[in-house]
Amino acid sequence: MHYDESLQRVLEHIDAHLGEALGAETLASVAGFSTYHFCRVFAWRVGCPPMEYVRNRRLAFAAAALCADRRILDIALDYGFETHSGFCKAFRRRFGCAPEVYRLHARFAPSAPPSLHKMKQYSIGGIVMEPKLTKLPALPIAGYLLQTTTVDGKNAMEIPAFWAAYMTDGRMEKLHCEAFVKTHTEYGACFMGDPETGALDYLIGVECKDGAKIPDGYHRREIPPATYAVFSTLPSDRDHFVAAIQGVWQYIYNEWFPASGYEFAPGCADFERYDERCMGETGLVCDICIPVVKK
Repeated sequence: MHYDESLQRVLEHIDAHLGEALGAETLASVAGFSTYHFCRVFAWRVGCPPMEYVRNRRLAFAAAALCADRRILDIALDYGFETHSGFCKAFRRRFGCAPEVYRLHARFAPSAPPSLHKMKQYSIGGIVMEPKLTKLPALPIAGYLLQTTTVDGKNAMEIPAFWAAYMTDGRMEKLHCEAFVKTHTEYGACFMGDPETGALDYLIGVECKDGAKIPDGYHRREIPPATYAVFSTLPSDRDHFVAAIQGVWQYIYNEWFPASGYEFAPGCADFERYDERCMGETGLVCDICIPVVKK
């Protein structure tokens, strides 16, 4: 079954059970995925972490219910909020006004869940890409840390901006001159915190020497040992390099994972690897490394 069908079933399940407990484990079971893999795929495909999506759907249905002459607390309890104050705070954050004000001025019915089939937009030129499955040892890296989240797509905005600043404000040159640097291959590594909430750490760094002292101002993390599916982008010129990388990520989620028999290895880190093939203006190639386990 294609991932879109599995995730669409989850979206419809959420709407049908909004008044019940809807944790990530329950939703992953509906999709037929492990919890860790489900949270990663859901955030990528739907655009937000699963629990944020559930909260927003509950608020949408609660907003529609405000049209009826019922106590706000009763509506809040129907849609999984434990207190009046907690519901009002979440409602104001979502709609920009208190439920009482919304009830006076707005009339709105909740829309159907989004159609993932219609949302599907990606292109890598119709080329089927097969990764190399490679066991990699633990890799210590050190560099600059960004703490971000997939909520509201913040990671998609903040990570490119983080790279742009790194390459233009002198930090790149400074990092590569440090004594702890073992090789000058750069890594953009994503360490998930809580996959349910979408919190993550993103580190731009280089491999560091064993036992080397890392000066203040840098962060050291270790990419865990794992079996990785390693995808290489098609050779690209500088102007189209970012688009080539994004196209491979789309291919991984939309095409490769559903048919592969693999899923994300929990507790690991995925990363992009930029070596000497990324130098120059043409023929640029980047590796995208995904930690995987058999389903």
